[in-house]
Amino acid sequence: MTGFLGQTLLYIVPFLVVLTFIVTIHELGHFLVARAFGVKIDRFSIGFGRALLSRIDRRGVEWRVGWIPLGGYVKFSGDLDASSVPDQAGLAELKSRVVAEHGPGAERDYFHFKPVWQRALIVAAGPAANFVLALVLLTLLFSVVGEQIAAPRVAAIEPNSPAAAAGFQPRDLIKAINGRPVHDSHEVTQTIVLSANDPLIFTVERAGLPVELTVTPKRRLEDDPIAGRIWVSRAGLSLLSLPQDVQFRRLNPVEAAGKGADTMVSTVGATFRYLGRIFAGKESGDLLNGPLGIAKAAGGVTKQAISYEAPPAILILNLGLTALQFAAIVSIGMGIVNLLPIPVLDGGHLVFYGYEAVARRPVPARVQEVGYRVGLALLAGLMLFATWNDLQKLSLFKFLGGLA
Repeated sequence: MTGFLGQTLLYIVPFLVVLTFIVTIHELGHFLVARAFGVKIDRFSIGFGRALLSRIDRRGVEWRVGWIPLGGYVKFSGDLDASSVPDQAGLAELKSRVVAEHGPGAERDYFHFKPVWQRALIVAAGPAANFVLALVLLTLLFSVVGEQIAAPRVAAIEPNSPAAAAGFQPRDLIKAINGRPVHDSHEVTQTIVLSANDPLIFTVERAGLPVELTVTPKRRLEDDPIAGRIWVSRAGLSLLSLPQDVQFRRLNPVEAAGKGADTMVSTVGATFRYLGRIFAGKESGDLLNGPLGIAKAAGGVTKQAISYEAPPAILILNLGLTALQFAAIVSIGMGIVNLLPIPVLDGGHLVFYGYEAVARRPVPARVQEVGYRVGLALLAGLMLFATWNDLQKLSLFKFLGGLA
């Protein structure tokens, strides 16, 4: 029982800590911009359901911690629910009541009666806060650790693999893929993972001469120590840089910020490329994670961070840096998901506001109502799909057996 409890805490606690931190920053983005525009706010909640902790400040805002720690929200005055979904009849009644009680113009303190550009900025501030958080964390990470560039040199080739068929040889130094220069092993791995069944033209340096090789990566089932059981694209290359291939440099804060921005842009680009391949039917979506998958990953990186034999101070530092990296990745993911053009999510609100700005009138009430219902269905379907992926990747019965 102790082993089961310990393993469970190892997965759940890091997940909840990281998720709560990132959700808080996301909601603070909405909150601070709304406050800057003078919007009346009823509640700032981390978590859903009945309040575990609650306090009302001098401005009448309730600061709450809910007992279900899987999200959060800012409730603006006049909102009919926690998602700020408008109901036209309810808004008309609200406006009439506010004007009757406080006089004409008082309604301008309410979110839904603000100019469309202010509403758009308030909604966009949540995902923007996630990207800013990721940039800050990555900048801190690169400032402390620096940058290591490991040139992608081939160490071994799996027999009967796509790489073997393409003619790769040990010690080949990969210089470019499809004409785009690559400088680090991570770039090669990321390109292969996002290119299942797509021919890739590798330019390698062999005995000082350039050689072009065409390889088509294939998907295969793997047991990843962090992600679990996943179908992933592989070419059959093992990369291991020689000492002369590895460069390390310290970064000043400006350089670290630039490297952090590059990493964030690369991560966002890779994510959208993967989503595009899903819609094009080139990927199954196996790499999409729900809460279980994120919890598994959080536990996995925590175990890795504390698995080395080192003094406690070094282990704590390693754990902290690993947590920073994981939080940055999850924050980027949360920003991307919230920008998807699905009604109920921030991206869906922005689509409606974009229409309103161009057409000079709100989206018809009936269209909004249908859109939000469809959005809820899409969001529920996405969560179910991601959770099913999590269960498949976890190999649940094996996982539970390992915890016992």
